[in-house]
Amino acid sequence: MSPSPRPNLLRAAAQSKALWLAVPAIAALVLLALAGHWAVNTPAPVSVAEAETVPPAAAEAAKPAEPVKAAEAAKPAEAAKAPELTTFTGDQKKEIEQIIKSYLVTNPEIFVEVQNALEAKTEKEQAEKLKAAISQNSGEIYRASGASVGGNADGDITVVEFFDYNCGYCKHGLHDVAKLIETDPKVRVVFKELPILSKGSEEASRVALAAQRQGKYWELHKAMLSAKGQMNEAAALQLAEKLGLDMTKLKADMASPEVKAEVEKSEALAKKMGVNGTPHFLIGDRAIAGAPEDLYDQLEKNVTELRKQGCSYC
Repeated sequence: MSPSPRPNLLRAAAQSKALWLAVPAIAALVLLALAGHWAVNTPAPVSVAEAETVPPAAAEAAKPAEPVKAAEAAKPAEAAKAPELTTFTGDQKKEIEQIIKSYLVTNPEIFVEVQNALEAKTEKEQAEKLKAAISQNSGEIYRASGASVGGNADGDITVVEFFDYNCGYCKHGLHDVAKLIETDPKVRVVFKELPILSKGSEEASRVALAAQRQGKYWELHKAMLSAKGQMNEAAALQLAEKLGLDMTKLKADMASPEVKAEVEKSEALAKKMGVNGTPHFLIGDRAIAGAPEDLYDQLEKNVTELRKQGCSYC
C-alpha cells in the first residue's frame, strides 16, 4: 500500500498554536473594552480640600475677575498627569470571565478564524523568505555545473527535488516526477541528494552520484526509489550492476572526495533554504513540500505558469 502524503507541516503548526492564541487575544480585547467603559463612567475623586475651596455658583458668578499677572501668564502649563491604572474588584473580574466564556461558547467559530489568519500570515512570511533565499542562491539551485539531471538537460524550466532514497514519500512521488518528465519534453529536473534518514541513505546517494559519471543517474535513481526494502550501499551496487555499469569505476568514483563533497554541498544548500524534510520541490520561486496526491498536477501547473510568465534563473 502506498504511503499517504506527508501532512502539511505549516498547517499542523498553525492548528496547534491557534487555540492557545485565541483565548488571550479575545480576553485582551474584552478587558480593554471593559477598562475603557469603567474609566469613562467612573467619576474622578474630589478631595475634601478641593471641595471646600469651590465657591457656590452664585458667588462664583458675582466675583470680579482677577487680573492675570504677567509672571503667571508666562508660567508653562503643568503636564497632564497620566491616569492611574484601573484595579478590578473581585466582582468585576468574575464578570469579565463570564463575558469571555459566554462569547467563546456562543461564537466557537472564532477559533477557526484565528487559525486561518495565523496560517495565512505564516505562509505569507515563509513565501517571502523562500523567494529571498531562492534569489540569493538561484545559480546553485537551478544551474549548478555537474548537476544530476532527469528529462531535457537543456530544458526551459527546471524543477528541483531534494530527496532521500529511504524516504517513503519520495518513493510515492517518483511516479509523478517520472510522469512530468515523460509528458513534458522541455522540462528539466535536477535532483539534490539529502540523505537525512540513515547511513544507508548517504551510501545510496554516493552510488547514484558515481553512476552519474557514467551517464546512468536517472536510470539508477528510478531503480533505487522503486526498490522495496532499505536502500544502502550493497543494495544500490546490486541495482547498478543489473543496469550494466562499470562496477570498478563506480566503486572508485563513489569513494572519491568529489562525490563526498557533492553530497555535503546539497546538504548545505538545503540548510540555507530551510529544507528539513523530503521530498521538497522548488519551481521558480515556489515550493511544494511532501508528496501530495495531486503532486503531478501541482508540478505541471507551476511549470506551465512559469513558462508563460518567464523565469530568468530556472
